[in-house]
Amino acid sequence: MHEQYSPRDIEAAAQSHWDAQKSFVVSEQPGKETFYCLSMFPYPSGKLHMGHVRNYTIGDVIARYQRMQGKNVLQPMGWDAFGMPAENAAMKNKVAPAKWTYENIDYMKTQLKSLGLAIDWTREVTTCKPDYYRWEQWLFTKLFEKGVIYRKNGTVNWDPVDQTVLANEQVIDGRGWRSGALIEKREIPMYYFKITAYAEELLSSLDELDGWPEQVKTMQRNWIGKSFGADVVFDYDQASVGIDGQLKVYTTRPDTLMGATYVAVAAEHPLSQRAAESNPAIAAFIAECKAGSVAEADMATMEKKGLATGQFVIHPLTGDKLPVFVANYVLWGYGEGAVMAVPAHDERDFEFASKYELPIKQVYAAEGKDYDASQWQDWYGDKAGLTTLNSGKYDGKDFTAAFDAIVADLEACAHGARKTQFRLRDWGISRQRYWGCPIPIIHCDACGDVPVPEDQLPVVLPEDVVPDGAGSPLARMPEFYSCTCPKCGAAAKRETDTMDTFVESSWYYARYASPQYTAGMVDPAAANHWLPVDQYIGGIEHAILHLLYARFFHKLMRDEGLVSSNEPFKNLLTQGMVVAETYYRTLDNGGKDWFNPADVELERDAKAKVISAKLKTDGLPVEIGGTEKMSKSKNNGVDPQSMIDAYGADTCRLFMMFASPPDMSLEWSDSGVEGANRFLRRVWRLAHSHVSGGLPSALGKHELNDGQKAVRRAIHLAIKQASSDIGLHHKFNTAIAQVMTLMNVLEKAPSETALDRSLLHEGLQTVALLLAPITPHISHEIWRSLGHNGAIIDAQWPQVDESALVQDSLTLVIQVNGKLRGQIEVPASASREEVEAAARANENVLRFTEGVTIRKVIVVPGKLVNIVAN
Repeated sequence: MHEQYSPRDIEAAAQSHWDAQKSFVVSEQPGKETFYCLSMFPYPSGKLHMGHVRNYTIGDVIARYQRMQGKNVLQPMGWDAFGMPAENAAMKNKVAPAKWTYENIDYMKTQLKSLGLAIDWTREVTTCKPDYYRWEQWLFTKLFEKGVIYRKNGTVNWDPVDQTVLANEQVIDGRGWRSGALIEKREIPMYYFKITAYAEELLSSLDELDGWPEQVKTMQRNWIGKSFGADVVFDYDQASVGIDGQLKVYTTRPDTLMGATYVAVAAEHPLSQRAAESNPAIAAFIAECKAGSVAEADMATMEKKGLATGQFVIHPLTGDKLPVFVANYVLWGYGEGAVMAVPAHDERDFEFASKYELPIKQVYAAEGKDYDASQWQDWYGDKAGLTTLNSGKYDGKDFTAAFDAIVADLEACAHGARKTQFRLRDWGISRQRYWGCPIPIIHCDACGDVPVPEDQLPVVLPEDVVPDGAGSPLARMPEFYSCTCPKCGAAAKRETDTMDTFVESSWYYARYASPQYTAGMVDPAAANHWLPVDQYIGGIEHAILHLLYARFFHKLMRDEGLVSSNEPFKNLLTQGMVVAETYYRTLDNGGKDWFNPADVELERDAKAKVISAKLKTDGLPVEIGGTEKMSKSKNNGVDPQSMIDAYGADTCRLFMMFASPPDMSLEWSDSGVEGANRFLRRVWRLAHSHVSGGLPSALGKHELNDGQKAVRRAIHLAIKQASSDIGLHHKFNTAIAQVMTLMNVLEKAPSETALDRSLLHEGLQTVALLLAPITPHISHEIWRSLGHNGAIIDAQWPQVDESALVQDSLTLVIQVNGKLRGQIEVPASASREEVEAAARANENVLRFTEGVTIRKVIVVPGKLVNIVAN
């Protein structure tokens, strides 16, 4: 064992051993308990960032700990390799996305390996490779034939310059995030997964996920959005509309129907289109609406605008005529694209009605509260504690009674029905982009949309294409889209849209169970052996869409007979962000020039508080911008590779796990990294000093004196606490603190006698074992140096010797009137009376109670005695 701690040599040696022994390659072992630990796979962007390092270290600590519990642990890794960033990089660098992606994968894989992660790389999957995406194409064809996937026109954000659909978050101030072009709303043919058919199960089975954070389950429940209400049917007023017909709306508040004063319809609604035929102003307003966002969040915050169409519909219970408005806050893709407006009891309708001076009719009252039609108050929209009024025969009812009575009358006159609805909408997966999985459909003039036969899969995406940004290049490549119909043999055209990249990330966890399997999407035997995932780790930003789609896909695969479980992930850990200080100067144009923390010199006061900052290169001041998530935009990221090169992977891992609990934000600190490195050097020094004196004989537990018993108690107390912190609570920071406390004891422990050395040996073994999941390289080398033939990766987690925790005597703190006055040592078996007597006899207690009366003696067993006197 070298005297100096050299991370570069130690880590290279440990990793070489693991590679040579194939330490992390796993196979199915019937009868052995399994543990599947999975961190969300990365997008191959080019370099790891600290968020990656934290995510994968958390997963690795859990995986290594579970392996030390004797379980057969699977921890795989792959690449979420399709997507727009590769296309953008390809256009910028004038290379094919495939080349850029594969080069990034090679580099990032080397970085991941340098962290010493216990990954089975034989199971690596790359989603842009045909051997992976052929199986999602296969599943697509099966689901298309069953009707679970269908094609229809959908309203989308269309970028007329890039010739592609944009997600809502890619539309900024009405313009495309890349092109800057004004976005249009367009109806184009889209393929949809019928996720709504699984809405009820997706909602109800959340109750089975006891290992998920409540916050995430609540976010999913809200996204699925189950609501109870009714369809309400309004007949057209033939005189104003010009035709017979009916307008249907869904409402969760049919109890307020008597307060409806108008209806509003989306720009795409047939009533809007009909009105626009003879009214240029309405036609212009519809065009304006179509240029707006299709995001619900934007609808909620935008200014509510509308125009009267001159049309009316008939209130189904009163016969009153209600005006029809076309409004920008009604979405065509949601429900029937129409709402019944009750301004007195809906804040959005209130805003619209107030703006256009429409009637506001109160139909609920609350005792002790006055109604004011000039301003909105939250209680107007309440259900509880209200009573109906101005509602004719429905007056005097509470919410439930009014709801039931009005729905019953609607059903009786065939103008409505009770209905349960979900906010969740079917998942549109068509993308007009090149770098994605081709949709396996052939369009034939005679046969329609024909799935590609299984023996013709995969539909391979050509990898030598350099996109130019003008729509998908596949649509301009006859060599790709020209084909023959599998049914009739006539000339046909292959679909040129590709799938949403969420599709690839919705089932990758299952492919890891049998990544080389060629007879199907997954090998059911292997999948059912490993699944569901025991521990899934990833950012909270994936709490809704990715996790919802993965849960949906798992149920699809179950229904195809591929897996037997209902849910993909038993336990979920959402790790916090890595944050760091930001520094900037304000530019002449009002923008900000951000500087990396490594380029800034700080001045601190006597209490170490930062009082100023200046740029190292010019010595001039910079502004302190506060702590924010590490990002390129704020230039406050730290390159993990530079940290690994400077300090070693173990130091980075230790700092990441010690600085914060895994589900909380972690604030980057250079001094914290240096502190982690100093601690590992302390461990190395003590181990080297001990090993240099030769390896001692086995410990004789029954020969220990009181001091030695205290050392051994510290060893086993650390084991007990760390086992609970890591195994039950994932509190790696407090587990590390336990090891640090143990190190303080071991460094002060005597080493003169053989028994002292045997005890120190047990202590150092314990330190190595407890640190093994967190700092595996230094633990590997210390374990070997302590005389073990087998590697620590194959060692069992240490067991607590409960007898070592038994104390013959206890040291108790003595207080007088709450102030510390000394301590006493009493037998561990001492009664309350004996403890009180010993405290009263303490010389400091006698001194501070002289001349006063002792009123009460409070004994806290095992901790303290407080004497109350006056």
